Amino acid sequence: MTDTPDHPGSPEPSALLPVTIEEEMRSSYLAYAMSVIVSRALPDVRDGLKPVHRRILYAMHESGFTHDKPYRKSARAVGEVMGKYHPHGDSSIYDAMVRMAQSWSMRVRLIDGQGNFGSVDGDSPAAMRYTEARLARASTFLLEDIDRDTVDFQPNYDESEQEPTVLPAAFPNLLINGATGIAVGMATNIPPHNPAEVIDATLALITNPAMELEELMTYIPGPDFPTGGIILGRSGIRNAFATGRGAVIIRARAEIEEIRKDRKAIIITEIPYQVNKATLQERIAELVRNKQVEGVADIRDESDRSGMRVVIEVKRDATPEVVLNQLYRFTQLQTSFGVNMLALDGGQPRLMGLKDVLTAFIAFREEVILRRSRFELNKARDRGHILVGLVIAVANIDAVIALIRGAPDAAAARAALMEARWDASEVAPLLELIHDDGNQIVDGKVWLTEAQARGILELRLQRLTGLERERIQKELSDVAIRINELLEIIGSHVRRMEVLHDELMLARAEVATPRATEISDYAGDQDDESLIEPGQMVVTITRDGFIKRTPLDVFRAQNRGGRGRTGAGTRGDDIVVRSFNAHTHQWVMFFSSGGKAYREKVWRLPEASPTAKGRALVNLLPDLGTDTITAVLPLPHDEELWEALHLVFATASGGVRRNRLSDFRNIRVSGLIAMKLDEGDSLIGVATCREGQDVFLATRNARCIRFQITDETVRVFAGRGSSGVRGIKLGKNDRVISLSVLNHVEASVEERSAYLRMANAKRRAENAAELTDEEDADLVVQDKEEEEEGSQSLNLLTPERFAELEEAEEILLTVSDGGFGRRSSAYDYRVSGRGGQGFTNMTFSANKRGSEVAATLQVLNGTDVMLVTDAGRLIRVPVDQVRVMARQASGVTLFRLNENERVTSVFPVIDDGNEESESSDEASSAPVSSAPDSDAAGQEG
Repeated sequence: MTDTPDHPGSPEPSALLPVTIEEEMRSSYLAYAMSVIVSRALPDVRDGLKPVHRRILYAMHESGFTHDKPYRKSARAVGEVMGKYHPHGDSSIYDAMVRMAQSWSMRVRLIDGQGNFGSVDGDSPAAMRYTEARLARASTFLLEDIDRDTVDFQPNYDESEQEPTVLPAAFPNLLINGATGIAVGMATNIPPHNPAEVIDATLALITNPAMELEELMTYIPGPDFPTGGIILGRSGIRNAFATGRGAVIIRARAEIEEIRKDRKAIIITEIPYQVNKATLQERIAELVRNKQVEGVADIRDESDRSGMRVVIEVKRDATPEVVLNQLYRFTQLQTSFGVNMLALDGGQPRLMGLKDVLTAFIAFREEVILRRSRFELNKARDRGHILVGLVIAVANIDAVIALIRGAPDAAAARAALMEARWDASEVAPLLELIHDDGNQIVDGKVWLTEAQARGILELRLQRLTGLERERIQKELSDVAIRINELLEIIGSHVRRMEVLHDELMLARAEVATPRATEISDYAGDQDDESLIEPGQMVVTITRDGFIKRTPLDVFRAQNRGGRGRTGAGTRGDDIVVRSFNAHTHQWVMFFSSGGKAYREKVWRLPEASPTAKGRALVNLLPDLGTDTITAVLPLPHDEELWEALHLVFATASGGVRRNRLSDFRNIRVSGLIAMKLDEGDSLIGVATCREGQDVFLATRNARCIRFQITDETVRVFAGRGSSGVRGIKLGKNDRVISLSVLNHVEASVEERSAYLRMANAKRRAENAAELTDEEDADLVVQDKEEEEEGSQSLNLLTPERFAELEEAEEILLTVSDGGFGRRSSAYDYRVSGRGGQGFTNMTFSANKRGSEVAATLQVLNGTDVMLVTDAGRLIRVPVDQVRVMARQASGVTLFRLNENERVTSVFPVIDDGNEESESSDEASSAPVSSAPDSDAAGQEG
């Protein structure tokens, strides 16, 4: 460097070399990137530590802040680290130190902290001047033997101190505690694992180095997070262990408890790893406010020193399982941990699988054991060498003392000892025993070395006693044994593996803890529906628009004529207008008075007890507005059947229309226009049908009509906005109340009449029970007439044709608003053309209550029907107890009504085999309640 006239201190032009900026940026950035990768972000596969963590542990070890010493101020440890080894800010050092002391961050804590070291809620730790810390017991196994030349040291940043490049870790810390770091162009994210499982897998790999991953996974089934939780599925774990990359789904541990009567809550006791509990609760509250998650009434944190407990109280009409599943979907109650097992191996970043990490650790520990053994061997040989000199001195004690007394000073005494020749007969075997080649034996004489001479001069007089001489011999013998052991370890790989096995067992006894994270074989998200237990439900809708579902098994079957039980709580003059039976996983379509269609799953309807009023439909269907639900259709459970099915609509004014069911597959939340209705008209029924079946309409004034579904009678409408065609011509003040779809059977009028007479005669013969009800006494004459007609018709049908018609027979139940009803064969209802006035469906008797038909519906043998009154009472009656009579008959008593009480709804129920029936010997007129040991659930009339 020389000065130039224009620019003093600048180099001469000949010393300047041109460098392209691309090359300079490339080299400089590469140096920076490698510095970050190696010196900051990535852990070493050998000890599982980053430089800052390694420096903290080593500095505390050097300062004596060990587990068996009192706590020291954290600021003192941070100062030691920053001043000697880590030339960065104190906050980065303290943050790393704090994390090693947090039980929710580390699977095995390496720092034993005292004071506020933060919380799982994300609270910041107290300042380092307030907290205290020392090394945890587990850290001893990471630092043990570091002073025995087991690892390499390097100068610190100012070359005033030496620091280890790696700690001689006695257990696989990288897998046990995991690691997280972001370098330049790469990152690592290694999950923690159970200490006992990792050490057991290491021991197994030592025994069988050729062990495959599948066998290793029997020891380590997956990560084990300190915060617990549940891992869903094993495929992500398998990929991570095999390749070093994978995704592990972690779910919080939650239970559903009944905290008080009719109120349940979701109790969170464990959350996924690295999830902030306070932030999690804020997120849940935000979702509830935004109505993304419905059914949450309250959230509170009841966590204390005994453990975590977050209570999410669920509304009464909500399903806790569904709410919990939504929380899994939208919050960090379920997270995905992306495994990226990138670590430094030989100073180079390497993506490693499970076996790779364990193999690297075993190789490292073997090297540590080898270096330690060599170090100890040298120490043992040095000690043995000194002991040989002491043995020589003791054996020639008089000569040694005389030589020393005659020397003018210590140096002369040492030189005299080294020049003298001593008898080698006693020490020759010892030199061979300890493999000592430091002494030379010539002609049976031995020379003392300088080290031995110094040892003799430093010998205390008490060592000259007989007992002390024996101790010297004993120590020399022990040293000889130890030297041989060390030589065996150094020379044998098998012996080194035995030592490693023993040391791992010692570490396991200290750090082993039970597994905290459960591993579930289930993989993938659950939809809300899969959490709902399948079952039959009774869905009830009131006139004022309240809906609810109640398990079917709440209602037990009674004999006809019973008093029923309260099936729906109502307010004021509200009455039940519609009830039906459906499966929890079935779709239900709702048709409003305005002609719109809505769709909802049964399990999404609010569940309530029989006496509860339910939930307003306007809350369930927000876009319903001022309309009312006038028709409800449970759709087939198997959605594959929808393509082959049609929908037939019936209005109160007698109109009908046919559409494809697939036209209603995609229904928006706001609803879909289903049918164009004239002013004052309303939908009374919607049913699924197929080409060739029959439509059966029944009116309030006991008229009915049956016509076949064909393209000529009721064509398939392409759009949903039409009003349809006329199905039945109504009389004055009449309206359609029921819609049924029947199978079409080709039979002549004569065949149908003959079959009816023969079937009625057969039923009379099979039912020999006498009528005891005075109201049914008029049926005795009718039975006799039918028997006579049946006997006259025996020759009109062949047995084969009769059996064919009997197999295809369908039964219709007609119930009046006075509680009377009867069954009739569908053959009794002739097929006519569409749009006619129809024919008589029921004759009302003067001595029986009722003047209108409440419902006409198809029923099956062995099933039950539910009758609902405007007072909210229900009764479940087996249809087999209702007599089969001609369609004009007024029927028998089905429901004993109170004064001014009317039947408003009748619907079939499906017996699932769990229902209990009242004993048949009870009087049918007895006021039986169907509520089993309940207080006011079943009220007698």
